[in-house]
Amino acid sequence: MGKDSNNTGFDYFTVISARVFDFVWAVSSAVIAFYFRFATVEVSIHYQSLILMGAVLVSLCSSFFGVYASWRGRRKVGLIARIFLAWAIAVGILLALLVFSHQADYFSRMWLGTWILGGTLGSAVFRVVVYKALGNLRTRGINHKRVLVVGAGNSARSVIASLKHNAWIGFDIVQIVPVDAAELSDPYQGISVGGEISDISSMVEAKDIQEVWICLPLRKGEEVDRILYSLRHSTANIRYVPDLSDFRLLNHKVSDIAGIQVLDLSCSPLSGANQYIKSLEDRLLGFIIFVCISPMLLLIAIGVKLSSPGPILFKQYRHGIDGKPINVYKFRSMEVHEEVEGVVTQATVNDSRITRLGAFLRKTSLDELPQFFNVIQGKMSIVGPRPHALAHNEYYKEIVESYMKRHKVKPGITGWAQVNGLRGETDTIDKMQKRVEFDLFYIENWSLILDLKIIFLTVYKGFINKNAY
Repeated sequence: MGKDSNNTGFDYFTVISARVFDFVWAVSSAVIAFYFRFATVEVSIHYQSLILMGAVLVSLCSSFFGVYASWRGRRKVGLIARIFLAWAIAVGILLALLVFSHQADYFSRMWLGTWILGGTLGSAVFRVVVYKALGNLRTRGINHKRVLVVGAGNSARSVIASLKHNAWIGFDIVQIVPVDAAELSDPYQGISVGGEISDISSMVEAKDIQEVWICLPLRKGEEVDRILYSLRHSTANIRYVPDLSDFRLLNHKVSDIAGIQVLDLSCSPLSGANQYIKSLEDRLLGFIIFVCISPMLLLIAIGVKLSSPGPILFKQYRHGIDGKPINVYKFRSMEVHEEVEGVVTQATVNDSRITRLGAFLRKTSLDELPQFFNVIQGKMSIVGPRPHALAHNEYYKEIVESYMKRHKVKPGITGWAQVNGLRGETDTIDKMQKRVEFDLFYIENWSLILDLKIIFLTVYKGFINKNAY
């Protein structure tokens, strides 16, 4: 059990070091900022009090937001975000105390801003350096944890491949215990396979196992109970990696609802704080862009009106968030014509209905610009799955798996599918399936950074596309 103790001691030392660093750096960065502002390190007593209070608040907020939890194998972005959040809350509390106590005027705003910026960036950089150093140590075989995997199906293969590919995480699979006899015939990259569930506890003790990962389908709940009972006296970490390969999932994670732990199988990540961030992004950027393109909108509107009889805008019902119909605006690019009820004919190459100006607008995607008004209304997003005609949705939802899951978020003017070349006519099932795959990837992996990346790629790659007609 020596390695377990060493790992525990190493992790404990890392956590203590991080706590000490945060407190010391909160104080040090304040003194450094004081020197830059006043050209001296002789900090006055009222500044000393504020610095000490700020350092304590940063430490408390960092603990509250999980900054000091184990981040082995988790994304650095999440840790950095928590550090920024902890500092933001700590600073907010500190400023509130200064305002309510009428002490704000006694402190330099430049000093305070420099302290906050330096303190936050320093804490983040420290984590990145430590994270990288720990990864290098684990790549060399230091600070590893020994893992026993129970089950040998799709999830087990995925776990093995992932842990081998990410050696810096520091998990070593030393044994696989199959549940079904058929699993014994599968190759598992040289890892020992064998044993019975009843023997798991003794294996954990004999092989110095620190982690037991159960890789079984949800339908094998009784086997999971047996494994947990067998390990009832063990102090090893036990994790469940359910085999969900039979499900088409969307943003599968564990949520806490009224104290109930639930596994989300099909839920949008745009909830809670993310929902407000996305809404702010849309309203702010949407308004700025709408104002900037207003002269262009006016010129195009005049051109459409002069090019052919009919309205300037083409309005069509599309499905919005949660499948609710919304009116989507575009510049009219076709001659006014009648459609058979319930049927929407997609534009094709050399479509006779398209006006000369309309062909240019469609080729350059300028016909989509009025949708920024939909964004300001809150009915669309700048980035999201492109909305399809209602008739198309009725058709494709029956033949493309998980098609309607695209509507768990607001439709967008541009999207992940579009910047990856999936624009224009979807005249085959394969094209629509591919578009849906990209849309679901976007929904499951949404982040503000991804949105900004898509916006950048939309501008960088240009609006002209050979598939747009």
